[in-house]
Amino acid sequence: MVGRLRVLLLSLACSAALSAQAQGVAVNIPAGDLVTALDALARQSGVQFVYSADQLKGLRTQGVHGSMAPADALDRLLRGSGYAARRDASGAMVIVKSAAPAAPPRPRNTPRTPDGAAADMPVMTELESIQVTGSRIPRAQIEGPAPVTVMTAQEIKANGFTTVPDVLRAMTQNGGETQSQQSASGADFSPGAQQVDLRGLGPNHTLVLVNGRRIADFPMPFKGRSNFTDISNIPLGMVDRIEILTGSASAIYGSDAISGVVNFILKKQADGTTVDMRMGETTRGGGESFNLSVSSGYSRDRFSAIYGFELQSQNPLWAYERARQDSTRDAPTDSARAARRAFLRTNWDDEYLDPGAACDGLARLNGGTTHRASRPGWGADGEDGFYCGSEEAIGYGTMISEREGVNAYASLSYRFDNDTEWFADVQLGYHKLSMFRDVSNWSYQAPDGNEQGYFFNQATDQVEYWQRQFSPEEMGGLSAGTIRNRQKTFSLTTGFKGRWGEHWDWETALSHSQYQSTISWPQIVASKANDLFLGPQLGTDDDGFAIFNADPERLYRPLTRAEYDSIAARTTYRPKSRTDALSLTFTNTELFTLPAGAAGFAGTLEVGNQSYNLRPDPLATQYYYYSWRDADGHGSRDRWAAAGELRLPLLDSLNFSLAGRYDQYRYSGHSIDKFTYSAGLEWRPVESLLLRGSYGTAFRAPDLHYLYAGEGNSESSGVDYYRCRSEEPGTELSDCSFSDENVVVTRRGNRKLDPETSTAWTAGLVWSPLANLDFSLDYFNIDLRDQVQDLRIDGILQDEASCRLGQRPDGSAVEANSPTCIDALARVGRSDDGSLYSAFVNPINIARERTNGVDFNARYRLETSIGTFRFNGNYSWVREHESQQYAGDRVEDQFAVNSGFDIPRNKASASVSWDKDRWTATLHGERLGKLPNYDSYQESYDPADGGSPWVGATYRYNLSLQYRFTDHAQLALSVTNLFDKLPPKDASYSSYPYYDVSWFDTVGRQVFVQYTHKFGGSAL
Repeated sequence: MVGRLRVLLLSLACSAALSAQAQGVAVNIPAGDLVTALDALARQSGVQFVYSADQLKGLRTQGVHGSMAPADALDRLLRGSGYAARRDASGAMVIVKSAAPAAPPRPRNTPRTPDGAAADMPVMTELESIQVTGSRIPRAQIEGPAPVTVMTAQEIKANGFTTVPDVLRAMTQNGGETQSQQSASGADFSPGAQQVDLRGLGPNHTLVLVNGRRIADFPMPFKGRSNFTDISNIPLGMVDRIEILTGSASAIYGSDAISGVVNFILKKQADGTTVDMRMGETTRGGGESFNLSVSSGYSRDRFSAIYGFELQSQNPLWAYERARQDSTRDAPTDSARAARRAFLRTNWDDEYLDPGAACDGLARLNGGTTHRASRPGWGADGEDGFYCGSEEAIGYGTMISEREGVNAYASLSYRFDNDTEWFADVQLGYHKLSMFRDVSNWSYQAPDGNEQGYFFNQATDQVEYWQRQFSPEEMGGLSAGTIRNRQKTFSLTTGFKGRWGEHWDWETALSHSQYQSTISWPQIVASKANDLFLGPQLGTDDDGFAIFNADPERLYRPLTRAEYDSIAARTTYRPKSRTDALSLTFTNTELFTLPAGAAGFAGTLEVGNQSYNLRPDPLATQYYYYSWRDADGHGSRDRWAAAGELRLPLLDSLNFSLAGRYDQYRYSGHSIDKFTYSAGLEWRPVESLLLRGSYGTAFRAPDLHYLYAGEGNSESSGVDYYRCRSEEPGTELSDCSFSDENVVVTRRGNRKLDPETSTAWTAGLVWSPLANLDFSLDYFNIDLRDQVQDLRIDGILQDEASCRLGQRPDGSAVEANSPTCIDALARVGRSDDGSLYSAFVNPINIARERTNGVDFNARYRLETSIGTFRFNGNYSWVREHESQQYAGDRVEDQFAVNSGFDIPRNKASASVSWDKDRWTATLHGERLGKLPNYDSYQESYDPADGGSPWVGATYRYNLSLQYRFTDHAQLALSVTNLFDKLPPKDASYSSYPYYDVSWFDTVGRQVFVQYTHKFGGSAL
């Protein structure tokens, strides 16, 4: 099919016909709001404009009718407004303040509409703009008090990005550790979903909007803990631009906007029909993809509609398709290179029991790679321990998930005679995803859920432990072990907007968004597998071990497909989340007059409801499936809010803005409320320089799953630091006998949580020394208090060990009666023999987390005889990122060696583009600062061992080349990861896949061919 699509794509490109744009167009635009009139002119003429939405909102026009050139129609619309049109060097039609006296102009900065699509985080355009970043309008004249980063659809395409997660990963402010497509926690808790984490404060502290409106959360919690927004199924082909506001914004948007706001603005203009096809594949093989998007529009009299759809098809990329992670031989240490333990028997002392020739009968499994293998020191008396294993059995996971889906979008409006307009935005999505985490496995699980796996075997008269994996041959192919997710999303916003009297604009809107999934995981039914391998239980011995009479041959025997099916099952969840809101917004651009101009005001009232329901398989909340006991969770809450924003032109060069908002949440007899505020100052001592600053408070109401999670158990693993440090001191953790212990993790919600609160401030400047050169430099500081999160299992186990031993691994003393020690000792469960068994986690209000640093941006445009060159560079540097678990505990530096955190101190990106006649080329590069190596992340790095605790900075480059056959037909070639770079080597990373999957992958170079054709309307 991919070959046929290539032929179709090239045929369309080669058959593109020349088209000409009409010089005169029929224009029929009534008197009314200037922004609405400009929108109508863009649709009717196909001409695109660049202007500041803040400056023009609220101005009126007398309208225009007849057949004329678009420039003439634009001049007539702008008469008396105080603004005029001119073309800049990029060819864009730019609307700027007129030098001639005019009617009293609207102040430069007017209030934004909270949660409103028309005025969300205003930066530049209401209409689609041509190369806004290359415009000669000085940035110092159009930016506001808080820094906002904008990436347009043109920049997204030129930089080689093909998915929304790709775009946001390139944003230097997105510095948090999130789940990748091969993340084990993602496959277990939120299959197929991906997140954005501004400033590294957690995905739940970044507010994600579409057209300025909230969308429903992913219906399963992030890492089984908190709610978050899934960005993976936002249709990139329908995105006009992405705006990122960093810092506290609760005074405008309410809860969640602690680290910032990411707002996806979908396309609102279509003067023809645009068809866009893209195909891609990796040069190393696998992961083929196809994308088709179609957008169009319709306008007649008072009704207008913009609509489109996007089809996606993504083939999976398997780990065994990459030599870097297709077997345990890729591991950096000798012990980690040992074959994976596919079939294992041990005694009570964890000494391997030699299977001997039994492995010969298993040789055909795992692609014929199963054999008698050994690990030094795991046999009796420290000799080699033997088992049946396979080096290749490790490489069955997917790095890129299989995905097929469709998204549809429509924006509708109808203008009434009384200057009132009805509007509606509709978004629908349906996606089918499939991914593979690992093959299923089994060991003995007691009816009460105990997974230690030991039993008394009458056949051998000793306590034994059995473990085995199920190979693809036994399962009937890898498809039997895939995790499957069927996603359905729907969002609707509809309402009316109009004008009261001379100066008041109003909007009332009802919005609804929901996200439904059907997710199924492959499982092994514990009791059926126990019966198959061990036979019936014969009782319990004096030491409490279950008694079986199990011939070891029952373990070392390949299963038939029927036998596997008899113990296998699928557990299916049907989670659903929803958010609804009703809002009334009113604005007045001339509330009162100051000597420097009119003051602007915006106010809003909101009521809303939010709910989620995990709807798990009832059997999954019991000890039915092997190593899987989950928690239910469902709940809802009501909210209401009132907010206002005021913009004051104190002087011609000085603007002051002030916003305040009161929110209240009610749920299950509890109530929390919070007032937040923000203030901003803009001073332009000269036209080319903006000095700015902002201060704001923010809050986050506790996540619904933090509140309503029922008690559940999950199987995890962890290092028993106490036994490693006390029984095997001086041994590397990777070689410690207790470095991979099973842990039963018990978790439940907490309805007594307090809201998280924060303060944030920024200070910076925007300088445009030349018409085609500008810089911005901003300092940020966020202080988050009462942060809600689950305690980390690894952190609990480390604290427990240090508290029991009275000192940390570095030798510093620990106070046994400190709050951390009292809590950690109560959370860890141990068996009578001292072995690690369980850990209890729940969400708590952590005392504090704070971060501060600097963002820098530079843009330059150079006109030469050989074409136009554009440069755009971004750099984010984090001065400090600290956290404190409890008041009174020491402050943890998240950049310190052995901190247990995995975030970079700095990120950078830069793009250089060249444009000449029909050709455009762009080189995009990204730099990811150094990260902790595996030992440092595991808090086990020892300087005495030599080597660095860091993985050095890495670089990635994308290249794109575009050719315009006509102004309506374009062919583009893009290459991501141009130099085919693989993850950096980390000699301490002994866990598969032997590199940090949060930041890297082995996909390698990808090549995409994209053809775009527009039927009718203006040029592309």
